[in-house]
Amino acid sequence: MVIAGSGATRVEADEAALIARALTRDAVALAEIMRRNNRRLYRASWGILRDEQEAEDAVQDCYLKAFTALPGFRGEAALATWLTRICINEALMRRRRRQAQAAAVGNVIPLRPEGKPEVEAAEDPALSPESAAMRTQLRPYLEEAIGALPEDQRAVFVLRALEELSVEETAQILDLNPQTVRTRFLRARRKLQERLQRELKLTFGEMLPFAGARCDRLVERVLARLGLPNPSA
Repeated sequence: MVIAGSGATRVEADEAALIARALTRDAVALAEIMRRNNRRLYRASWGILRDEQEAEDAVQDCYLKAFTALPGFRGEAALATWLTRICINEALMRRRRRQAQAAAVGNVIPLRPEGKPEVEAAEDPALSPESAAMRTQLRPYLEEAIGALPEDQRAVFVLRALEELSVEETAQILDLNPQTVRTRFLRARRKLQERLQRELKLTFGEMLPFAGARCDRLVERVLARLGLPNPSA
């Protein structure tokens, strides 16, 4: 007989055990936390900053702050939610600092470089050349379309569509009313549908993957900053 809620209980127990190991500065546990959350945090950060390198730097600094504050984590929210809040705050702080610097020099610093961003090559050998070529062609266009959304809609859209968080989770992370989340998401989706049409549903899973070598490099840098060995080395 399966007890209702037993799956959720196992997930909570697994997370609690992982946090307990992380509190002892166990490099394997810290690396596992990062690997589980890298994509979500990168996407959330990019949704605010619209710059790949700055978003990656924000995620790195988020982990450094989070691991320092981990002894104070009380589990009122899931670890992923807690980390996402820290990451969003870090991204917002970076954006405010960038805007202040732009104002100080009387200039406007663009939120993303002109032209198409560099596209990370597919790292999964199981993917066909045709699929890789399609992603190479479509990903910059999709990222540009999402980056062009208004700031308030973009953050909601990234969490709801790319990360597939619920309305309630998104509202909690962004400190918004759930109805506001619904409204902003629908408006963002409508704008993108007008621009992307059929590609919208087919390619969001490929957006901002942050996997493979990029994920490995971020884990290695954070562990190095903490003075810990890389368990994958």
